[in-house]
Amino acid sequence: MSKRAQATARTTLPISVEQAWAALSQHEAMATWGPGMSVTVDDAKAETPGGVGAVRRISAPGPAPAIVEEITTFDAPHVLGYRGLAGIPFRDYRGEVHLTPQGSGVAVEWTLSAQARVPFVEQGALALVARTLLSLYSRAARKG
Repeated sequence: MSKRAQATARTTLPISVEQAWAALSQHEAMATWGPGMSVTVDDAKAETPGGVGAVRRISAPGPAPAIVEEITTFDAPHVLGYRGLAGIPFRDYRGEVHLTPQGSGVAVEWTLSAQARVPFVEQGALALVARTLLSLYSRAARKG
């Protein structure tokens, strides 16, 4: 089995863990993260709406294919995990977001991993994607 590349981005937000979870677990709200984005969710195989088994399709303007992800962990209000199904340039792409109460705010840890075909390339790309996702999410979560 090949090694995995992994990258984690962290921040602390001045909101409650419940507010942070709402911003993270309402998949369709990801459409507000960037202009022209759209998100649909198929709950046909989900245990609960948006939960484990749900498949979200994230489309952005331009020629890039839609990103399709399946929710693999839905432990409210602390952990959301997903895996890439299509439209992602990484092999065996996975993401996991941990929310931990910290003082009057919430610590957010966004970890991405993928099969390391060219380790330094995947490592750097995953770090960039993790920081970008955390930044977009943080901005949306603060707005509420």
